[in-house]
Amino acid sequence: MAEYFALERPLLGPLPAEHFETGRTIYPLVDRRSQINVRTNRYSVPVAFIGQQVKVLLRSSELLVFSDRNLIARHERLIAKNSCRLDLDHYLEVLIRKPGALPGSTALEQARQAGKFTPVHDAWWSRVREAHGDANGTRELIQVLLLHRTMAHEHVVAGITAALQVGALSADVVAIEARNAAEADPQPSHDQAAGKPASRIVELPDNIVSLTHKKLTGLPPDTRPLPSVAAYDQLLRRSRPPQTGESS
Repeated sequence: MAEYFALERPLLGPLPAEHFETGRTIYPLVDRRSQINVRTNRYSVPVAFIGQQVKVLLRSSELLVFSDRNLIARHERLIAKNSCRLDLDHYLEVLIRKPGALPGSTALEQARQAGKFTPVHDAWWSRVREAHGDANGTRELIQVLLLHRTMAHEHVVAGITAALQVGALSADVVAIEARNAAEADPQPSHDQAAGKPASRIVELPDNIVSLTHKKLTGLPPDTRPLPSVAAYDQLLRRSRPPQTGESS
């Protein structure tokens, strides 16, 4: 066979410069549940696209969803019929207004199974609900989940872990600690290598003390005396110099 190919090779045309796409293109409509139906299976897309027609590129092992030329969702292709694959991130804008819909949701369960919603997330969520109530505590969690859009998964988990260690039940503290973890990581994350936007690191002056660091290490007691304005009393005791024309 090799000798036959050697004879045919000079007669072959050049390979095309453009990538040849083997996927099948479909144009489904996003339903009110923010899902599309592709070959008897359902996949989620961000809630901002409810009611719109999107372009789906169905490949052998994955499914890409586009709005115009923008990639808005990517899913592993489902093989079994009448199945669904939901991305929890696609529903965060709705869940922050309706936090009671998060516990027990299919999207949350699938996120747990995929390892995106870890036991660390669950532990922090439990603590923050105890402190702030179910609704407000869940909203704090959703603010943390939104960090995954711009930061690597491992950095956000590190931020949650640090916040748990000091009992900090605020999404702002998690964000600060996640940025610290990203800044201290010498290697680019898998998300950054894949083109995910890097987190925005805020440089603080050296004399600014982190609240979390304060809780971790403790600051020595301030033994300085309280400020006093007694020294200014001497201004009241000074005699007023005589004005020109006044008798002494």
